[in-house]
Amino acid sequence: MSNSTITLALSKGRIFDETLPLLKAAGIEVLEDPEKSRKLILPTNQPQVRVVLVRATDVPTYVQYGGADLGVTGKDTLIEHGAQGLYQPLDLHIARCRMSVAVRADFDYANAVKQGSRLKVATKYTTIARDFFATKGVHVDLIKLYGSMELAPLTGLADAIVDLVSTGSTLKANHLVEVERIMDISSRLVVNQAALKLKQAPIRALIEAFSAAVKAPAK
Repeated sequence: MSNSTITLALSKGRIFDETLPLLKAAGIEVLEDPEKSRKLILPTNQPQVRVVLVRATDVPTYVQYGGADLGVTGKDTLIEHGAQGLYQPLDLHIARCRMSVAVRADFDYANAVKQGSRLKVATKYTTIARDFFATKGVHVDLIKLYGSMELAPLTGLADAIVDLVSTGSTLKANHLVEVERIMDISSRLVVNQAALKLKQAPIRALIEAFSAAVKAPAK
């Protein structure tokens, strides 16, 4: 692999789909569909640019340790990972959602908080949840889950969940209600700091093209 190759780490799904128009604005087109191809490294129409498909939570790790020169990852993933060694030049304003607290519709969250009850909170996002409740002065026991958070309050495993909410339809379908909005989430461009020095011209050109595409009015 020549030193001039640029490797971009993306995760399948919404982030991949919403990054494609930004790549196109930079003159880059991915030549294979990740849903149909079994490959984990996808070529593009630019011989010096390739895309690696990794799990969403692994994107910052690949970029931090040089497995990729740059990547696109959610603000939630970045906060949980910690941003050591990562340059974050751009909020791409894609894959937007919010991080919220949700409870069963029949659970009096406001009263529990007011009375200083100790809450059991299930989440994949323990750093965000811990910081949020600490600033509110609410005592919580965090339960780390990787699967469907909605089950936790329904089975009595937890009083509340902290999770990403997009439309809220999954919460509604499971008789849960959103009681607090913690933060808005969107995806960021992250760059390996060594790569930024070694491959400065092509990476700067990509950052500028992405920046222009983000600022362009939606058609």
